[in-house]
Amino acid sequence: MSHSIFGTFVTTPLYNGIVLLMQALPWADLGVIVIVFTCVIRLILFPIAQKSVRTQLMVQKLQPEMDAIKEKYKNDKQEQAVKMMELYRNNKVNPFSNILFLFIQIPIIFGLYFMVLRAGFPAIDPTFLYSFVDAPSHINTMFLGLVDVTVRSIPIAILAGVSQFFQAKLMRVPETKKDTKPSFGNEFSKSLQFQMKYIFPVVIVFIASALPASVALYWTTSNLFSIGQEWWTRKKITAENQQPTTNN
Repeated sequence: MSHSIFGTFVTTPLYNGIVLLMQALPWADLGVIVIVFTCVIRLILFPIAQKSVRTQLMVQKLQPEMDAIKEKYKNDKQEQAVKMMELYRNNKVNPFSNILFLFIQIPIIFGLYFMVLRAGFPAIDPTFLYSFVDAPSHINTMFLGLVDVTVRSIPIAILAGVSQFFQAKLMRVPETKKDTKPSFGNEFSKSLQFQMKYIFPVVIVFIASALPASVALYWTTSNLFSIGQEWWTRKKITAENQQPTTNN
């Protein structure tokens, strides 16, 4: 960890948050702390993530209209883009909300990485602690007594990949009617979905297997939180759509 801008606004707050949880939950090992910490972060980011999930569900709902626009204006890409933005605007869809949530997640992943490797556990570097945060006397790094989360763990890395697969599977856009003339956009979309569902989880396993298990555990917990959040959101939206409308 360093006193850079990234360290000041990302790594140091994460570090102090972990230590605060250690004080609040002295019985918990570092793996449990990471899980609780991940849930706290995801609850803080819940409104942004909720917009992202709603956007994905709305895009799924608008897919037939989007396909119709692509077909109608396939020879006029500029007009196609204008009509697509009108469709988004009329349905209050922000197509960039997914990217925003991803950009927020990336610094947290890097922050956890630098926090574990630079500051280290079980040792606590008091120079990075805020004045109101005290260093714990002992830190148990063995998650459930089985895995040391400060070193690499293949099983937890695999869990990160598996959870990523199920998240991608849940969030995929359902296929619409087959096009009589397959377009580049449709082929690209199918290719992207295939990569997100099958390739990206494998990449996650390779990346997570090279990082401390705490980072892979954060990714796994975050994926499971996302799966639960999307299930809850789908259920909520379905209930809202089923509510009877009253006539004045």
